[in-house]
Amino acid sequence: MAYDPELLEKMREVMKDRDGITERKMFGGYMWMLNGNMLCGVDVGRFMFRVGKAQEAEALAKPGASPMDITKRPMGGFVWVRSEEALRDGLEEWIAFASRFVGALAAK
Repeated sequence: MAYDPELLEKMREVMKDRDGITERKMFGGYMWMLNGNMLCGVDVGRFMFRVGKAQEAEALAKPGASPMDITKRPMGGFVWVRSEEALRDGLEEWIAFASRFVGALAAK
């Protein structure tokens, strides 16, 4: 997964002081883990958020969201969000939304 250096820095800024967060280089890009579980990442022109299957429909109804389909098959519980909409609506809101699911998972 490629990444956009500008979006990487924006996400780093938002994530830097959060408890339980670690940054990890994965799949050629950068991901953030919450208590060891994948939470979000950056791509070229978009962000990835792990929202869980129960919140997926709600997430996809938000502006700029689309199913994550790296393998040409949707990955349940994960969404892409175009950078313009995520930044306009606030990365903090998307992180909080994804954290509702990921924060409830057992720590790794």
